[in-house]
Amino acid sequence: MPIIMKTLSLLFGGVALFSATAVISTSVSAAQTLYKPFPADVMPSLSESGEHTVGVRTIEVAYADKVKDIAGNDVERKLTLEVWYPASSAAKSATYVNETRSGQVFEIEGDASRDVPIAKSDSGYPVIVISHGYTGYRTLMFYLGEHLASHGYVVAAIDHTDSTNKDVNFAENPYSGFPSTLLNRSRDQVLTLNSISDNEFFKDNVDASKAGVIGYSMGGYGAVSTVGGCYAFNDQTAATFTGTQDPKVAALIKDALNTCAGGEESSKDVLPAWKAALALAPWGGQHQLFDVESLNNIKVPVLYVAGDNDDISGYNGIKWLFENTGSEGSKLLTVKNARHNVAPHPAPKEAYGSEFDLGSYIEPAWEVQKLNAINEHFALALMNCHVKGLKDDCEYLNVSGSSAQIPVGGKKPEPWKGFDDRWALGLEMDGK
Repeated sequence: MPIIMKTLSLLFGGVALFSATAVISTSVSAAQTLYKPFPADVMPSLSESGEHTVGVRTIEVAYADKVKDIAGNDVERKLTLEVWYPASSAAKSATYVNETRSGQVFEIEGDASRDVPIAKSDSGYPVIVISHGYTGYRTLMFYLGEHLASHGYVVAAIDHTDSTNKDVNFAENPYSGFPSTLLNRSRDQVLTLNSISDNEFFKDNVDASKAGVIGYSMGGYGAVSTVGGCYAFNDQTAATFTGTQDPKVAALIKDALNTCAGGEESSKDVLPAWKAALALAPWGGQHQLFDVESLNNIKVPVLYVAGDNDDISGYNGIKWLFENTGSEGSKLLTVKNARHNVAPHPAPKEAYGSEFDLGSYIEPAWEVQKLNAINEHFALALMNCHVKGLKDDCEYLNVSGSSAQIPVGGKKPEPWKGFDDRWALGLEMDGK
């Protein structure tokens, strides 16, 4: 098996990624709305929007100095960020233009207002960083950005250069961005936090000493490192996941990859600003690409969210990460009968033309909007509890076992806190 296909097989569990050459669409249809008006009773309570009007703006950031790429070359690296924030006024709803994995361009309508003034804050808004998977785009979880901003956070989501749908041509070279992804995920998350604290528009109204990170799939791989997990590639995994067949090159790549906390040498170098991490279907545990001792020494509470049929990150791999994460407040939320797509927004209509596109959005057994609402609920509980220090909201995290309310001794248990009776089916929570 050629090295590139071997790598793809390991990453995606042997699932066929595509069967035909992609057709690239450059036309954009009218902005579409992805969400239905479900009654509040059927959704978890913390998925309700907050009191703040939400603004959004796109900014460009760059590393101050050239950085090393996977081959050891000095290169400039820039990122595009989508940043949501509490706003002092509203305007026309913002739209987000993206493309599917096969290059189908689409436009979706959000609830935020583009480039409106930020609402002043004497104490400063905490900062949340959102990091997409391989591939993806910065607004893949725009619902979380808008939701958390409505509750008083500044939320910066990253377009990880070399690792977006736009950057990677899956029809011809599907794995081209993976080496950069392995190297830069955590580094980009740290740069993003620092960039928000330095940005002229935001710096006077944020408290970047209080921060959280949310990562999906490869973004979760980065988030675990950002809060203290050190990578532990060996010569074989370094070669496999970067496509090199030269043992000497693999050894150099291994040394480049094996860092902690945004490219640092030690897990002791975690930025003290990080107070919580949400790892949605994080990749890497199935190959044990993290040093166990460093996971044991993570101090930041991590909420892992995993489908018990995840065939990309592997449910057992995510459980391995959770079980080895040492922070007392860490938890594992299992979504029963879900695979890997526990985080993306609902599929745009352009994705319905092929399984290749649609397969990166939908779940076989779940309504995606319900999954989004569950993520909103627990993300807000996590950040309010550990970033803002709102202890009452910690109670939303202190649920355990099954959410199914299975009768015990003829008596039906109360629903999980924040869920209406009968509406939390399909979830399990494990804690330390």
